[in-house]
Amino acid sequence: MDAPLLLDTPDAIAVAKPPGVVVIPARGEDPGASLWHALERARGERLLVVHRLDRDTSGVLLFARNAAAHRALSMAFESGGVHKTYLALTDGMPSPEEGVIDVPLHAARRGRMRPASPGEPGSLPSATGYRVLRRWVTSDGPVAFVEVSPRTGRQHQVRVHLRYAGAPILADPVYGRSAGQAAPRLALHALRVEVPGLGISVEAELAADLAALVAALDGRSS
Repeated sequence: MDAPLLLDTPDAIAVAKPPGVVVIPARGEDPGASLWHALERARGERLLVVHRLDRDTSGVLLFARNAAAHRALSMAFESGGVHKTYLALTDGMPSPEEGVIDVPLHAARRGRMRPASPGEPGSLPSATGYRVLRRWVTSDGPVAFVEVSPRTGRQHQVRVHLRYAGAPILADPVYGRSAGQAAPRLALHALRVEVPGLGISVEAELAADLAALVAALDGRSS
């Protein structure tokens, strides 16, 4: 399992998670097939999960190497002390091309999330900053390359908010369009994770399959 090492300190490691791999095993799945257990085997040490990425999301993933670091990192994630930046390719153009999607989210069926109704009990305040970096007009419609900075950490927040903005992520099987633009997988990449209070800043270059998609879009729209 190819997960290049991005950070290696006495307290934490970070790897570039490949797409198509779960961080921790779901119920009924082989534990050995998860990135967590594969890294523990490869490194011969116990690792502690700090946060997760969806199966088909690539990019920066942190693990703690001891209980104290796990506690400090977990508290940073819970208190908003972590700055995360994603790159996404979207089916459509968010409007305006830069802004903040400030829409509370609510749990839905089957582990999904949805925009909450005004004043709905159980809604979770959620905000996502974004800006369009590039745009293409193809025969199948517009595509945008978007930098996304979630300001809260709700499940599926980036995916739901971009759908709410009229620009769902390409190949999103849950929140995407049923007949949208083609992509090899969910076109979402965790570009950067920063934990200023702990002196951590890690970046993973855009995954090869999404870089190839960007190059193909350049070719199609030229």
